[in-house]
Amino acid sequence: MSYVVLARKWRPMSFRDLIGQEHVTRSLANAIEQDRVAHAFLFTGVRGVGKTTSARILAKALNCLRRGAAGAAGGVEPCLECAACREIADGIDVDVREIDGASYTGVDEIRKLQESLPYRPARDRYKIFIVDEVHMLSQNAWNALLKTLEEPPPHVKFILATTEVHKVPVTILSRVQRFDFKMIPSRLIADRIRQVLEAEHIAAEERALTLVAREAAGSMRDALSLLDQVIAFNPEQLLGDDVARVLGVAGHASLLEIAHSVLAGEPARALASVAALAQQGSDLIVAARHLIGLFRDLVVAKLCKDTDDLLDLSDDERRGIRTLAERTDAQDLLRLQQGFAKGFDDVSRAAEPRSALEMLLARLALRPTLVPIDVLLQRLGELEGRLEGKAPASSGGRSGGPSNAPRGAPGRSGHRRCRCRPSRSRRAGMVFDSPAGARGFACSATGIRRVRTPAS
Repeated sequence: MSYVVLARKWRPMSFRDLIGQEHVTRSLANAIEQDRVAHAFLFTGVRGVGKTTSARILAKALNCLRRGAAGAAGGVEPCLECAACREIADGIDVDVREIDGASYTGVDEIRKLQESLPYRPARDRYKIFIVDEVHMLSQNAWNALLKTLEEPPPHVKFILATTEVHKVPVTILSRVQRFDFKMIPSRLIADRIRQVLEAEHIAAEERALTLVAREAAGSMRDALSLLDQVIAFNPEQLLGDDVARVLGVAGHASLLEIAHSVLAGEPARALASVAALAQQGSDLIVAARHLIGLFRDLVVAKLCKDTDDLLDLSDDERRGIRTLAERTDAQDLLRLQQGFAKGFDDVSRAAEPRSALEMLLARLALRPTLVPIDVLLQRLGELEGRLEGKAPASSGGRSGGPSNAPRGAPGRSGHRRCRCRPSRSRRAGMVFDSPAGARGFACSATGIRRVRTPAS
């Protein structure tokens, strides 16, 4: 017998097995229990979140031969043992048809489908049509389906699935019940992967599970496909380093090391970390994208006390993020996140992503220190005082006469001394901030005096 991939072997068979879509499963289960099942549904969401799987589960729940029978367990859940449940799971039930939307793009295919609707199902309660990637239908096919989709025979149910709901006409959306499938959180994906590995008797490090779950990007099917790939590398035990090497991704510890180097103002350390990622074969554009998320997590950890629902990380990763955020200023974190997000576009489009990423990290690590606005205003006030020949309040009048002397009063030498610290500024004729025709200050060996710059 040929090998069955994990994504098919561990495909959910009932509502209770579907992970991360409780809002969908609860609504469908209540509709079946209350006998309020609509005639048409539209399942939309990104790839691998359970749209087609939910359509099959709904078909099994509606056509289960044991549902409502005495001694049937699970309530609205399909029994998974009767002929209808087994045949729907295998895709051979004559009353449940799975149609590829790309194959039914013309009016003739829709006409053939319509001709079969009046006939009663051969055995099941309902004749169910599951149309996958329904957005591929042509405009003429949509128009031909409008009337049928609005008022089908009582024994017919339509379940439409698509990843691009914006391509579905509004006239169709108004005739169906729409369910939006969410992306699955990484922690739920990691828990499901752990269950699969325990059933397959394969040991795994927690870091390996976290990497696979993160690379799945909210898709359970992608997670199981990646799991198949890393198991082929080492079927005995999944190690974090092996998973990172096989998938060509950077581990969370490596990304955290880069972030720590940038925050500490150590560009050489950051460049060394990027070099290590490049030697491991990691995709640096993907690593840069993950760094954007890491800086976002640092900002969230700094600003929010309760981060359990805001940080989709494992417990160890959450502790590392919180520790680093506590040692950093919030304004600095915000500036880094914004700067890296803007620079990421250059990295993603660069012919040499490594060089672009290295220069971006070096520029952020060498960022100037933020100075509060009140400190800047104080410095400007002190500078004006020096230019006016008046000592700043903090100097206590150490030079140039007492601090309470009237403005323009002579000092010890009988004239107003120049208080410019650089010695070269004492050259005669040097004018400060004096545009043409305006009054300025001229510095000479005997002091500072007001001058008017001749108009050009």
